Amino acid sequence: MNSSSAYVPVGAPPMADLVGVYAACHGPLIVRMWDALPASVRERLNASFAELGRRIRAARPDVLIVVSPDHWVNFFLDNLPSICIGVGDTHAGPPEPWLAAYPHKQMVGHAALAQHMAGHAFGHGFEPAVSYRLALDHGFCIPLWRSALDPMPAIVPVIINTVEPPLPTPQRCLDFGACIAGAVRAFTGALRVAVLGTGGLSHSIGEPTMGAIDEAFDREFVRLLQTGTREPLLAFLDQRLPSAGNGAAEVRNWLAAHGAAGEQGFDLIHYSPMPEIYVGGGFASWHV
Repeated sequence: MNSSSAYVPVGAPPMADLVGVYAACHGPLIVRMWDALPASVRERLNASFAELGRRIRAARPDVLIVVSPDHWVNFFLDNLPSICIGVGDTHAGPPEPWLAAYPHKQMVGHAALAQHMAGHAFGHGFEPAVSYRLALDHGFCIPLWRSALDPMPAIVPVIINTVEPPLPTPQRCLDFGACIAGAVRAFTGALRVAVLGTGGLSHSIGEPTMGAIDEAFDREFVRLLQTGTREPLLAFLDQRLPSAGNGAAEVRNWLAAHGAAGEQGFDLIHYSPMPEIYVGGGFASWHV
């Protein structure tokens, strides 16, 4: 429910409002190979990121919660949380050398909201790790950069493990997204907050099928998000997600966004298979 339509008792403190939910792919070749990409691919990406950025800016978020994987930047096999919330006052920009032109070497966080999210999660069946010091890799920074968010909202990073089993289940990710939304709406303070899930859709990295896109998987996943029915979505993912490429695990971040939106109101901005950047290129928002 939008706070503008919610009953607020006289004298009650203002509460945060969830003003938008979004998702986008983050394939590294969007930056690494930009000049070598066919003009048609660049046009699709430019148009999609421009529309995504337009929708985020129109929502005027003070804080953007970005849900993304960690690509072995902050964590490795000796310490690999299923979910981690960045609770620092600032976050370092991307360490990848090919992102040296990224304009934000440090990004402002929102420690109060992040700590509140962690506490809310512990009270609602989740035990996320927290980190006071994160470097945000391409999964976070490519969508932020290409969406031309200026000024950049404060960022609360949420890392969901999609790189190495055991992975959180799709149902768990939907439920954690709902937990994020509940935390936002329970936060005291007149904050406008949005959620951005990044990654996917189908792709393979370091596998014999690298570069292959499972368009049938992607389109059915999108269709099921549009229907807003949980059981068929989870049944489909149980059957098909293991064969859609190891990178398709990143749809968990889309599921967190879907859960934050109440599993309703999905609006596809663009989808097309983009083997040139090794991903099924998806962009979306939800009406909240």
